[in-house]
Amino acid sequence: MTVATGVGSMPGEDQDAFGTAVRLVLEELPDLPHLPEVPGRGATASMTGRGLAVLSDLGADLQPAGWRLTGTDGPGVDHRRARSLLGQDLDHLEEQAEGYTGSFKIQVAGPWTLAATVERPRGDKVLADHGARRDLAQALAEGVRDHVRDVRRRLPGVDRLVVQVDEPALATVLAGKIPTASGWGRHRTVHPPEASAALAWVFEAITDEGAEPWLHSCSADAPLGLARGAGARGLSVDLSQVGAAGHDQLAEALEKGETVVLGVAPSTDPARQPTDTQLTESVLRWLDMLGLDPATIGAGLAISPTCGLAGASYTWTRRVLPLLRTTAGNLTD
Repeated sequence: MTVATGVGSMPGEDQDAFGTAVRLVLEELPDLPHLPEVPGRGATASMTGRGLAVLSDLGADLQPAGWRLTGTDGPGVDHRRARSLLGQDLDHLEEQAEGYTGSFKIQVAGPWTLAATVERPRGDKVLADHGARRDLAQALAEGVRDHVRDVRRRLPGVDRLVVQVDEPALATVLAGKIPTASGWGRHRTVHPPEASAALAWVFEAITDEGAEPWLHSCSADAPLGLARGAGARGLSVDLSQVGAAGHDQLAEALEKGETVVLGVAPSTDPARQPTDTQLTESVLRWLDMLGLDPATIGAGLAISPTCGLAGASYTWTRRVLPLLRTTAGNLTD
């Protein structure tokens, strides 16, 4: 059965918006709802803020230039606020999802996206320091273990928990295109073995806790083969950004019983709204191009918006989720 799901982020700027998002995903994405992210609430609710909120044994604070690790000085006030906000969101989810059974998805920023966006205590990105990169990835892996346990405690009826590791910066990190603090240079390329090892720590932590690790990237040239080799058992992509090598990896993943999530619906308000028939045809054309029979894929295929919905209007958000649900039904039939 093909299911519809969301990438993660939703529009809004306050806690009421988060509550609305929870109700919406539970109602419109019943086969694979997710913990919404509402980054419009500020830096503590951003992808980076949420990722830092999960870290184990590493502190951070918020500077004018962005998030910065604090070394042994412990978490700053904004880091504590990020952790508190995540706890409040989980409290709200627990209340709204009482009695829910089935599959559920949570999201966390990956080690390389955090390394590319968070500064070291002495300045410049974590990406600039091999030891700091390792420490951050390992702290994230340990923190994810605790996070998964907490979510399982709050949602005891969930029999399949997916942890989506968001890595929008991974391809840029591998290509050596992340700017240095001065803006005049670029950080050195991270070689695939190191990139794979850091991802593997996080994926292994997820697997060890009985959850299912996915990698999400809506960027062009996402290294899907590297992610699968590191232990990802699901790949979530913007279909329009996938290159030839990526299509091969997606096809192989489906053939091996792994999950592929195709981002097919616009994540911001389109000038012309697609119909469920158009979205269905786009997925069927893709399957035909790869020589895959929709009847043999089973539950391995899911569909979603092309990326997060934080930049969409409330109107489009309320339309696109039912649109995806109808499209998934078409593909199942």
